[in-house]
Order: sequence, then C-alpha cells, then structure tokens
Amino acid sequence: MARLVMKFGGTSVADIPRIRNVAQHVKREVAAGYEVAVVVSAMSGVTNQLVGWVREIAPFHDAREYDAVVASGEQVTSGLLALALQEIGINARSWQGWQIPLRTDRQHGSARIEAVECDPMIERMAQGQVAVIAGFQGIAPDDRIATLGRGGSDTSAVAIAAALSAERCDIYTDVDGVYTTDPRIESKAKRLDKVSFEEMLEMASLGAKVLQVRSVELAMVKGVRTFVRSSFDKPDSISTDAPVGTLICDEEEIVEKKTVTGIAYSKDEAQLSLRRVADKPGVAASVFVPLSEANINVDMIVQNVSEDSSTTDLTFTVPIADYDRARKVLEDRKAEIGFQLLQGSVDVAKVSVIGIGMRSHAGVAAEAFSALAKRGINIRAITTSEIKISILIDAPFTELAVRTLHSVYGLDN
Repeated sequence: MARLVMKFGGTSVADIPRIRNVAQHVKREVAAGYEVAVVVSAMSGVTNQLVGWVREIAPFHDAREYDAVVASGEQVTSGLLALALQEIGINARSWQGWQIPLRTDRQHGSARIEAVECDPMIERMAQGQVAVIAGFQGIAPDDRIATLGRGGSDTSAVAIAAALSAERCDIYTDVDGVYTTDPRIESKAKRLDKVSFEEMLEMASLGAKVLQVRSVELAMVKGVRTFVRSSFDKPDSISTDAPVGTLICDEEEIVEKKTVTGIAYSKDEAQLSLRRVADKPGVAASVFVPLSEANINVDMIVQNVSEDSSTTDLTFTVPIADYDRARKVLEDRKAEIGFQLLQGSVDVAKVSVIGIGMRSHAGVAAEAFSALAKRGINIRAITTSEIKISILIDAPFTELAVRTLHSVYGLDN
C-alpha cells in the first residue's frame, strides 16, 4: 500500500472541534487505501504561551529545559488526535520524536535533523495503524528532547515522508494552496496547480508564508512531492482523485513552464549604506565577516565604484529586527573598515519576480523596470538569479508594485 504523510498546523488543530475535523480528513485517506502518518503542531497559541512561561521564570534559560517545556504542546495535540481517531473507529497511536526516533544534532532550540529511524512505526502502519506524530521535535545525542525551531513541524513532516518513502507529503494549512501573489493585495491572484521546488524555495525565502524555507529545502533535496491544501474544506466533499491545492514537485513534472510563476514581497527589510569606503582588497570582508559572526544575515548587496576607483559605496539589506545591531557592529569597526558615512533606512520593501521559465526568456527584467518606472516607483537596489529578480523599493509603494508586476506578466489573466 502507498504511504501518505499528512501535516496539520496550529490553526488546523486549534480546538477540539477542529481536531475532530482533522480526524475526518485522516479517515478519508485511510478509506482511500493509504498507510497514513499524521504530523501535528501544537494547538494555535500554545507554543507562544509555553515560550512566555519559560522566559518569565528564567530569562536566561537552559536550552534543554526550554525544549522539554515547549515540545509538550505537540505531545498534547498528538494524543488528542489519536483519541479522536480511535473514537471514530480508526486504529491509531501517538508517537513522540524520541519514540520514532527522529535524531537531531546538539543544537537545542534550533536542532537540525540527522536521521529518522522509523522501522517500528512502519511495521505498525503496515498493520493498519495510523501514526500520529508530534512535530517540531526529536532526540539529541544527549538523549534529551530537542526542538527544531521555526517551521519545525513542516520540516519534520517532510523528513518523515522521505524516511517512509511516502507517495506525498500533504501540508494542511489555512489556505487552499500557493497563489501567484498574496490574495490580500491582489484580488486577481490565482492558485497554482504546480510549483517547482526551486520556485517554492525562492518564494518561501522571499516572503511567501505558506511554507517555511527549511521544509522546502529538505523536500527538494529528498525529492519529496509536497501538496499544500486547506484543512478547512469539508472532509467528505473532497475528491481523493483530484484534491484542491498546489503540488510542489520536480521541474520535470511541470509540462508548461511559465516565464513568471509568482510575485513575492517582504517588508521585513532594512537597508544600510556605507559611503566612500576605500576601494581595496579585503574591504568587503571587513564589512561582512563581523556581521556574519554576529549571526546577521545579509541579503541584497550592491557596490558602486567611484570614477577614480579610489572609493566605493556599499549598500546591502538585513532583516529589520537586526538593523540596530548591524549598525552598531559597523560603527564599532569604522576605523577598520574606513567608511566616511553610514546611512540606513527601515522604510523599504523587497518585491521579487520568480519563475523557472526566466532561464529561457530574455527581457523579463526590462519589463519589470519599465512597468515600475511608469508607475513612478523608484528602485533602490536590484539582485538577480537564474529564476528570480528582486527589487528594493520604498515600503509605501509595495502594494502598487506587487499589483503592477502581477499584471505586467499576465498572472491575473
């Protein structure tokens, strides 16, 4: 029998009625003939409450005890869902990360998965038992619970799907798939039937919040076909042959490759500019190595060399939460770097055009620049890759830029 992994996030299991709704979704897939593993998050709001309690009692806490507390949210949900399934006649049991076991490294609070050893679970599934798995957690080499950090439940679901050689990993969320852009900004946004791993990885890293970057990256590496769908559709109204959602898959599965697949945006950006920096070997390293050591991620980088090649201006972006810290790191090293002026802005946004079809089509960037110019939108910085163009603009123009680019590439047709 084919295996299927189903993952349900916090809003999907927010209360008892929703947990019972999830049980009906699982029952439908069992009836369709699948061996099913279900990965669950904590009930909506629970993880934040647990984190708050930890920080209240111990602001500078032991990361191992933090994990012991925070992982309990998923343990509760997995047990409740297993009970809900048993109540409707489905053989089910709950599994915690350490019981599988899902093995991680030693980095408590943001652990990375090293192995999934699921032979006992496979035996139970072959006997018709549904495995209800607490997401977001595993077991570290010190035999303590380790949590996987932001997006951990999605990541553990994909890892388990890979270990089970599952036909698919279905990610149930509060939307019915991946759209060409944010429907809250552009009402004409369309749900995509298929998206390549690469495109989804770019979308996730550039602001689309449907999936976390780590889970998409793992799905791409392991070749796990991932299906994004809504948990709020009525379970008995869904066709198992043609479910509604977006399949994230290998590029070869997509017959008609669009030039542009979607428009993503992020307002979580801050811009920093170093003016009149000496143009000599090692200057870039003197800027970016200290930022890296401070665990500050740098994104867009633009360098403009002066006419006499003696000085240069260096502009880049960082997450807005790291803006003040990044400024301090640079100001503390002003003498070493040798810049004359440090400027910054937090009122910026990044808008990105994404599509695997861009590899074989010329003029995509020119279309974007021309369309934005006609709307009076000034471009602060530009970065490109094979399948994306990212443009830094003033934040008040974000929605206009998204709608303009969505239209110019025909995504609202």
